[in-house]
Amino acid sequence: MPSSAPSPALAVAVSAPLEPGENVLASLDVDLDAQDRFGSGQLLLTERRLLARAPGGAGWHGWALDSPLTLQHTDHGGVGQLSLHDAAARLAVWRYTLGADPAALKLLAAFERQRQRLLHGPGEDDEPPEADEADFAAESPTPPSTWVLLRLSRFAGPYRWQLLLGFMLTLAATAASLVPPYLTIPLMDEVLIPFQNGKQIDTNVVWLLLSGLLGAALLAWALGWWRTWLLAIVSERIGADLRTATFDHLLRLSLDYFGSKRTGDLMSRIGSESDRICVFLSLHALDFATDVLMIGMTAVILFSINPSLALVTLLPLPFIAWMIHLVRDRLRTGFEKIDRVWGEVTSVLADTIPGIRVVKAFAQEQREAERFRRANRHNLEVNDRLNKTWSLFSPTVSLLTEIGLLVVWAFGIWLVSRNQITVGVLTAFIAYIGRFYGRLDSMSRIVSVTQKAAAGAKRIFDILDHVSNVPEPAQPVKLDRLEGALSLQGVGFRYGSRAVIRGLDLEIRPGEMIGLVGHSGSGKSTLVNLICRFYDVTDGAIKVDGVDLRRFGVADYRRHIGLVLQEPFLFYGTVAENIAYGKPDASRAEIVAAARAAHAHEFILRLPHGYDSMVGERGQGLSGGERQRISIARALLIDPRILILDEATSSVDTETEKEIQNALDNLVQGRTTIAIAHRLSTLRRADRLVVMDRGRVVEVGTHDELLARQGAYWRLYEAQARQVDEGDDERAARIPPAAAPAAHPAGVA
Repeated sequence: MPSSAPSPALAVAVSAPLEPGENVLASLDVDLDAQDRFGSGQLLLTERRLLARAPGGAGWHGWALDSPLTLQHTDHGGVGQLSLHDAAARLAVWRYTLGADPAALKLLAAFERQRQRLLHGPGEDDEPPEADEADFAAESPTPPSTWVLLRLSRFAGPYRWQLLLGFMLTLAATAASLVPPYLTIPLMDEVLIPFQNGKQIDTNVVWLLLSGLLGAALLAWALGWWRTWLLAIVSERIGADLRTATFDHLLRLSLDYFGSKRTGDLMSRIGSESDRICVFLSLHALDFATDVLMIGMTAVILFSINPSLALVTLLPLPFIAWMIHLVRDRLRTGFEKIDRVWGEVTSVLADTIPGIRVVKAFAQEQREAERFRRANRHNLEVNDRLNKTWSLFSPTVSLLTEIGLLVVWAFGIWLVSRNQITVGVLTAFIAYIGRFYGRLDSMSRIVSVTQKAAAGAKRIFDILDHVSNVPEPAQPVKLDRLEGALSLQGVGFRYGSRAVIRGLDLEIRPGEMIGLVGHSGSGKSTLVNLICRFYDVTDGAIKVDGVDLRRFGVADYRRHIGLVLQEPFLFYGTVAENIAYGKPDASRAEIVAAARAAHAHEFILRLPHGYDSMVGERGQGLSGGERQRISIARALLIDPRILILDEATSSVDTETEKEIQNALDNLVQGRTTIAIAHRLSTLRRADRLVVMDRGRVVEVGTHDELLARQGAYWRLYEAQARQVDEGDDERAARIPPAAAPAAHPAGVA
């Protein structure tokens, strides 16, 4: 039943002054006014006009599309902007938060298409609005195919001889297991039935037949044990190789890949998905191969015994094959959905456990427990829907095999009554059919685990197939030593459709210290990421010692860069291991020297086990200043030529900042240094300050030069000075009267 509430687009269209026959092609909710205050406005595109109502405004304004108009899109600091221009001037500006950016881009594309239609007529390559990129983003992923399992053969290559031996053992074990039913024919026709008719039993024949049955059983057991052990060993190694290859590839991917993935989902792929594939290879793939061989060899034996009875045996096969085909796609898509939902469950754990201090600090245990319950409940619902399909499929296959067995019994008794086969042949037939239908039922059950493994393999190969946006050069330039000269020439960078750096030019001399300043969102951290080559520029080039850094090997280049972040990350391990992370083979003397230079040696010696003291995950057990000084020691130890300081002292107190600043003074000596800091006073030692705004360099100079110009840097400095003064006044106002010195009137002692 359709909802009675109108859609947002329809509601807007009703309130706008549309002409008869005029239809809305695209719309945008404008939620910021000219002063960046929140409000409610709309921008509509029709076949003829662009209509707009400003936030807080009551009237609509319109511009005809057949006039010379251009619509331009920009974004900066979390705010998007559309501006309308004619040949002479800017006509209007609309600002919005970036949550509405997809709708803005869609409107912009529709605007260009409609103007082309009005000015030049519809073109052959025109796309309807429904074909816009924003719509394709929501398309469901391609469902996994069972054939994806064949791609695992690249990991099976090193073990091909073991796998060949395993196949031969499977063939031999299957053949041995088919001997006992065949021996029942002479046991029935030559021993038991003649005995019932009064003939004496030949004990030699009986012992021979029983020995054959025992020998075949023992041989099948020995071959089966050898095969199972060998293939289990191989499958574990294939699983380990798969995990290693996936993790190695994951480490080589650029940062933008991790920005679009959740930690729990990636952990689930490398852990549980690879385990599922390993179980499939070690158990179910082996069972499947055994089932196929058993069915094939049994069918040959059945036809050799009696072709007409064998044809009756095969009657259920077409129905079972049809059911497998019917349910396979549902299982395949269902298991992939289960994998994604399980990724949600593990993501809640990956979010909550590392952030347990924040959870407890804000008393949000109940909220996180409810979030986990919701994810777990969603997982349960998806599994229940799939189990509903599977619970019907498996018993139905069993029913078909039972019906097939009854048909064989009936047809076999009829053949015995007509003396076309003996009782021994029918007995052997029933024994073979039991194995035949048992394997058929087992094969149908393997459909489930096969589709699980296919879904898991697809999720792993989604990682392995992803190409890094920071590729290795085909012929990397050898890098022995860097001087540290940086040249940024026309650098531009975009996060998706959002331009962050635009046409930036900057020259940095070897050994020079550069301070990057600017408002939040001005592009400082992005520029540092480009210099570290965490991302590649989309326009222009960054050259190091005159060579485009994209020509260096990624790891080779980054070994010459030291990075000190605002929030230092320490790994679980000892203090010494964390300091030596960038140089694992460093001696204890080198580690201590780096710690001394970082002003960390004294507090490390006060720890229970000194340099061998264990550090918890993310540096638990150490203060922020202590973690930062260990981070500085880590950077000092690798002796980098280019040093990046990203807000290295912003989150510590004044005393700790002095300690860290002394450590940084040792660190920057003789290195090309790029420092980002919001506290402008910490950058006075910089040789030059680079002021950024909206992804561009707007000023360059020393602290005193930039203050004398009274430009962008001067405004930042004055604003920060006012904040400090106001903070001092507020602190003074909070001092209670009893703490203030007493004031005495004149002449009173």
